[in-house]
Amino acid sequence: MNYDLQSLLLFKSVVSSGSLAGAAEIHNTAASAVSRRIADLEVQVGTALFYRQRRGVELTPAGEEFLSHVSALLNRIERMDQAMEDFADGLKGVVRIAANTSSITQFLPEDLAAFVNDFPGVRIKLVEMFSTDVIAQIRLGHADIGICSGLTSPGDLETTLYRRDTLVLAVPEGHPLASRSSVSLEDILDQDIVSLQDGSSIQAYVDAQAEAQGRIPKTRVQVMSFDGVRRMVEAHLGVAILPQGAVLDAARDSKLSMVPISEPWAERELLLVRKPNIQPGRASRAMFEYLTGHDNAK
Repeated sequence: MNYDLQSLLLFKSVVSSGSLAGAAEIHNTAASAVSRRIADLEVQVGTALFYRQRRGVELTPAGEEFLSHVSALLNRIERMDQAMEDFADGLKGVVRIAANTSSITQFLPEDLAAFVNDFPGVRIKLVEMFSTDVIAQIRLGHADIGICSGLTSPGDLETTLYRRDTLVLAVPEGHPLASRSSVSLEDILDQDIVSLQDGSSIQAYVDAQAEAQGRIPKTRVQVMSFDGVRRMVEAHLGVAILPQGAVLDAARDSKLSMVPISEPWAERELLLVRKPNIQPGRASRAMFEYLTGHDNAK
């Protein structure tokens, strides 16, 4: 049967108020309209739902049974409505984030933990990848929010500053450059280099700067992760350019040192990127606003 939701609501109100007039007052309508709805409902179910009395109405046995089902149905609809409101308010949903290693290593864990604390119903699907791949994921619509290096061109994507970080040179303990107050690109290009595998925005930028000077970096080892880079540097296989946040703690506890880089590109930006002219879901919008607020862009 095709039940009318308004008729079911009126039926429940007649029961709770004990009269047709009481239900009419609750719904701000005429008692005759309520009476007609209830009569149509009784025709639809094929039996009387109320005993009509001078002082009100009383449920028939069929009405009692009908009430149990209507109450369960309306409760379920109420829960559904609340769940949809939660989605609409960004309280529930899924946010897909594609982020580069620098942001994940330095900033994202704390930011996402704080976000989840405020929005516990939101699930996060986070994928770690190189900045160039982050851009591709956003363009393909496989991620809602991307975080990439400002050294990578986002093209026509919408960009917002997420964080600023500093690139430093990680050198093994006892290396000749360890005692320097700073190093230049020329100093770095004279050394064997440990780098991330092809696709790293840092290495791509260094390669471009070296090429502009007619130099070729002496890449000795390429690995997948910042941790792998640090381990190779500790083993005296070369020096490496890494974000300061990826070296700072390790430099205290491991056999490597951190040297500032005196190049303009060593101070870089991490960008939030997303497709322009796209209306994001409430959960995605809440996440984007969260990552651009809370004094994050420092």
